[in-house]
Amino acid sequence: MSQYIYTAITFAPVQGFIEKSRKLRDLYGSSFLLSYLAESVCQKAKEHLGEDAVISPALLEVTQGTPNQIIVQGEYDQKTAREDFNQAWATVTRACQEWLENQCKKWIDEHYQQWVDLGLWKDTKNSRSRILPWQRDWEHWTSYAWEFFHATGETITKARQNLNEQKRSRGWTGINWIGESSTLSGADGVAYPGMGLWTGKRQINFVDFKQWNESKKQEEIKSFYDELIQIKAIESIFYENEQLSIAELIKRLITLKGESENNSKPMIFSRIVPVVPLRELPSNFCDLNRHENGLQKTGWFQGDGDKAGDYLKQIKNANDQDSEANELHQFSYAMRHWGEETLKNCIPKRSGRIIYAGGDDFLGVFYHTQEPELQAIECVNWFYQFPEIWQQHQQPITVSVGFVWAYPQVPQRDILQHCRKAEGSAKIHGRDRLALRILFNGGNYLEWVCPWRFLKEIFTRYQDRERQQNWGHFYSDIATLESRHAFSDESIDIAQAIFKIYFPDASINWENIYDDSPADWWNHKVSKLIDSKTIKVLQGGILGEKDSYLSENSDNSLDQKKVNRAINNWIINLAKVGFHLCQ
Repeated sequence: MSQYIYTAITFAPVQGFIEKSRKLRDLYGSSFLLSYLAESVCQKAKEHLGEDAVISPALLEVTQGTPNQIIVQGEYDQKTAREDFNQAWATVTRACQEWLENQCKKWIDEHYQQWVDLGLWKDTKNSRSRILPWQRDWEHWTSYAWEFFHATGETITKARQNLNEQKRSRGWTGINWIGESSTLSGADGVAYPGMGLWTGKRQINFVDFKQWNESKKQEEIKSFYDELIQIKAIESIFYENEQLSIAELIKRLITLKGESENNSKPMIFSRIVPVVPLRELPSNFCDLNRHENGLQKTGWFQGDGDKAGDYLKQIKNANDQDSEANELHQFSYAMRHWGEETLKNCIPKRSGRIIYAGGDDFLGVFYHTQEPELQAIECVNWFYQFPEIWQQHQQPITVSVGFVWAYPQVPQRDILQHCRKAEGSAKIHGRDRLALRILFNGGNYLEWVCPWRFLKEIFTRYQDRERQQNWGHFYSDIATLESRHAFSDESIDIAQAIFKIYFPDASINWENIYDDSPADWWNHKVSKLIDSKTIKVLQGGILGEKDSYLSENSDNSLDQKKVNRAINNWIINLAKVGFHLCQ
């Protein structure tokens, strides 16, 4: 039996928590909260098991960007770990509730007495320790917002496998609500101190709901949010006509900075927890208020490293657990340092931001605050250099990124969902590539996926019949050919011919696609020397993994119709996406 034991911990929902952010400020807040919770568990693990107990993530001097999967050397008891996690979250919810009640004390005093006088609420305690109607809802968010997963194993790999098994058998109590839905996400009830009055006869202190009416409720909600807008603590973080849920209020409040101009610590934490650095928190969020400032198009991108687990399996020694732990820690440190230092310094300061970078997992946005309006090709130009930016972490893994060029009226929540789907599309199509997606106001989208090594070549070597960069000619020809049903699963001749017309200098090899395994069209592995070790690294081909195109016969031959269809679609989508990005 191994002398070691490892603990793996994670929590959920993560993507859903981020995607419910409808404003940039809330996106930063949700990202920071996820990092804070992960960091809190790591720090508690160190207290229980020793300074060097946390293997992954490598801990830097900044909380933001801490990944939410944690590997600890030693047995971090499940009950203790869950309590530590819950305590970290409860610290946040209680601090936010207390801050709101203190800031809105005058409003609460006035309306609380009205509720008591009308018999809508029983004042069961003295005024110093009174319970407000929304207390129950805050307690629900404190207790049921997160699903916690914990597993142990004799190896890191085994601990992770056991954690994945735990995630498959979920037992989570979700939060239900009654009343009006939030104006941002529509997913939860509007938070205001009287919200508990609308939980019906289930509320213990409820007396006579017939004395209440819809117009009175709406009037109170509006007056409460009008009160919030008037708060002048540091900066205005609430906007007119907003009605937020408890979760959205927490995300918003967590971005409120401290009293000093140079203090980047969230004000909510100022008296209850040690200093929690929050880097990349802008001085204000008005420059990317997409629906109120100019209605400009914006570019969003989300990325993730490819098969990092497979790489770690290549380098680990099955008989040396210390080696596996060290390699994982070094890998985590390299990726987190890259995210915090390299990536954030490479994006143009006046044209974009990295919203979070949890190692090999990152999200960013391109925008212009002033004229001229941001052009999509500016974003594409930045991605030409991204492979070199990525390689600065010196870890032999590739990366898949989804880029979304979003029209002005698309809600931020939809953009974030499309970012995740575009990243997933890059993975599905073979990894080591970029998925470019155009997202229109009505929700329709176009997408084209390309390996990194062909991206710059295709966009810079395009020329139309007059040797100009007018993508309209290519787009028009493709549309005409499509209308005449010229593209067929039986052949790629037309696709090949039109590609060579508009990309005469492209180096893509069109020979022997079906018979051999040309490197341009199919994924393959190349050898790289990393720390005196030869590592096989993926190099993406246009169509991705060859196995995805095998026929159903037992001879492992390619399904030529399937290959033809994929190539035809690749050329068609290139014309459509290229037109919108470059025109």
